[in-house]
Amino acid sequence: MPHLPDLEAWAIFAKVAQCGSFSGAADELGLAKTTVSKAVTRLETRMRTSLFHRTTRKLSLTESGRLSLERATRILADGAAIEADIAEEAASPRGLIRLASIAAVGVEALAPILPEFMAAYPDIEIDLVLTENQVDVVAEGYDAAIMVGHAGESGTLRSVRLSSLRRPLVAAPALLERLGMPEHPLDLPRYPAILPSHIPNSHEWQFARDGDADPIAVRMAARFRANYAEAMVPLMVGGIGIGLMAEYFVWEHLRDGRLIELLPEWSAPPGPLYLVTPPGRARPARVRVLLDFLRQRLVLRDGFLNAPR
Repeated sequence: MPHLPDLEAWAIFAKVAQCGSFSGAADELGLAKTTVSKAVTRLETRMRTSLFHRTTRKLSLTESGRLSLERATRILADGAAIEADIAEEAASPRGLIRLASIAAVGVEALAPILPEFMAAYPDIEIDLVLTENQVDVVAEGYDAAIMVGHAGESGTLRSVRLSSLRRPLVAAPALLERLGMPEHPLDLPRYPAILPSHIPNSHEWQFARDGDADPIAVRMAARFRANYAEAMVPLMVGGIGIGLMAEYFVWEHLRDGRLIELLPEWSAPPGPLYLVTPPGRARPARVRVLLDFLRQRLVLRDGFLNAPR
């Protein structure tokens, strides 16, 4: 009869990978460090391969460890969720939720509604991480993440499209005084551009107009790049270049005339907003109630997240 898989050891391995150390995993799991180390060694002996590169300063995954991590994390998450569901069935949801979000949505849309959620669930804690980069939900141990653009490379991730971010094309009046007002998307390459360095192919812009069959594509040359959207806006306001920006970043400048929307009859593809969660069906009750809350509050009737007014 074949041996049963060592599910406990795989769960411990996933926690070690999340924490980046045996001692950190031992603390979170309430186990002795020797117990954690022996569980991983047991797996490596059974699999006849190393799962971690070990040095005195750093612990990193081997190729075998990397290939195993997603499914091992699922074992850990499913086991924890099963126990949490049973424990919380007759009680209010409780515990820590690790939530990642792109910075703009986190500051402008998410943080303002979280007090309502936390008041409704006083036993839930939230660790919110704001970032400009796509996160690896599984490897970094997040319960959920709010992302713009593609919801992730892994087909096993679960995602829900929440809404979209309108992206107006904007420029400062001073720049338009120097270079004139564009009349068509094909005029745009003669303008310097402000581009995000963390988004692939950000120099390729597309525009569509109602009634036109095909979009217009243009390639832009960057005068300035940055990997953080809020660092790009002052350069646009200062007349250094034009940019396609999520409306969250520029609505005040448009309202006050520091920026002007160009070619308003043409629209760039909106940035889709996704709620991404790890694979597997079992989730702790605390995560389920947060996901339900976000689905209700971040999906707006017109399909776009409105900028503040």
